[in-house]
Amino acid sequence: MAETAASAMDSMYRYQRYIYDLSRRYYLIGRDEMIAGLKPPIGGTVLEIGCGTARNLLHAARRYPNAKFFGLDVSEEMLKTARAAIDRNGLAHRISIAQADATTFSPDALFGLENIDRIFISYALSMIPPWQSVIDRAVSQLAPDGELHIVDFGTMAAMPAPARRGMCAWLTKFSVTPRFDLDDVIQETARRHDRSAAFHQGRFDYAAHACIGPKQR
Repeated sequence: MAETAASAMDSMYRYQRYIYDLSRRYYLIGRDEMIAGLKPPIGGTVLEIGCGTARNLLHAARRYPNAKFFGLDVSEEMLKTARAAIDRNGLAHRISIAQADATTFSPDALFGLENIDRIFISYALSMIPPWQSVIDRAVSQLAPDGELHIVDFGTMAAMPAPARRGMCAWLTKFSVTPRFDLDDVIQETARRHDRSAAFHQGRFDYAAHACIGPKQR
């Protein structure tokens, strides 16, 4: 399963990785807003699932200079671009990345970490078929006071129907499937792990923002 997913992503991004950030900046809305809400503790650990080119990790590392950053992606092709970007920005001492399956990853095996203070996922769940398993795995690797932050495509319910249909059809061409039941999955996963949960959508319900918070006391 992991090998199949890795091969598929490598094929998709072998050439796209060179223009990925430039081509996505106009419609992957809400990424910086999500990063602004991370607020990791001093000396805390932050992990991005589906780190891609490391665009988000670089932004977060600059915003939170007292935290340590980690990233994983199933595509080794994307990680080539990520490593080059991290080195180019002089942040290799603060950002570590590794190839891994988001449904089974182990922070201990990958980075020697028992758990993580903040995990975030940016527009990756809509490209991962077993996306519910990714959320569950991420929550299981959080510290007791840890948080999972997610931004992805929303329900688009507030859009005019033709625009919504057109957007969904266009996204399908890129193997992207908006997770219209993300709110339900977030709430159910939080209950199962005895954690708090929050969900909201931006303008026209285009971008969905979700957070699973600390263990309930």
